[in-house]
Amino acid sequence: MNDIEVIEPGWSVHPRVRAAFTLRYGGVSVGPFASLNLGAHVGDAPRAVAENRLRMRQRLHLPAEPTWLQQIHGTAVVNLDEGGVPGAADAALTRQSGRVCVIQVADCLPVLFAAMDGSAIAAAHAGWRGLAAGVLESTVRSLGMRAEQLCAWIGPGIGPRHFEVGAEVRAAFLAGDLAAEASFEANERGRWQCHLSALARRRLSALGIREISGAEHCTYADPERFFSYRRDGQCGRMAALVWLD
Repeated sequence: MNDIEVIEPGWSVHPRVRAAFTLRYGGVSVGPFASLNLGAHVGDAPRAVAENRLRMRQRLHLPAEPTWLQQIHGTAVVNLDEGGVPGAADAALTRQSGRVCVIQVADCLPVLFAAMDGSAIAAAHAGWRGLAAGVLESTVRSLGMRAEQLCAWIGPGIGPRHFEVGAEVRAAFLAGDLAAEASFEANERGRWQCHLSALARRRLSALGIREISGAEHCTYADPERFFSYRRDGQCGRMAALVWLD
């Protein structure tokens, strides 16, 4: 029995836009990867990952195998409509049905984009490095649309209570936006609690995107439903997917 459950974005998009975020149960992986690990790069048994991906495709009735990226915390964007085998990239886009954009996460933010008229979609991997480097800006630029024509959904990621960072992370964001200071709170250890989703919202808003939703779940705080690299170290990966019917 396929007991996979997903979170569906609560955004107002064109009916042909489909999206989902997988939770950690419903698969066959064991140990630190239990149970719906979708990451093939984390040390899990390849057969288990293949079965988990198959179960996910069946559960979501996907039109094709998702285009799994080699995510490196950068800003490169792959256009799936151009064909070829994608290499290292942290975002993907398409304007055609039958192609599935996917981002793997276990604390970093997945950010999904959709054109209001359903003509284009994209998915971006926004950990702090990629976010500070401009992965969201790069994705919107690659879509080639006015920002007000887009909506964005921020998926589950690590929340500010659990995301402690050093001064270099804060400095990376303040270098381009002094008001980003509001997304950092000093702690008693001389470090900073970082509100990653608030930083993502700031960047999306600065781009001109008006419809922004999500950022409702902390992966670290809910081990029943979410993998968390910061919490567990070795662990599986969840997936944020978007495609066009």
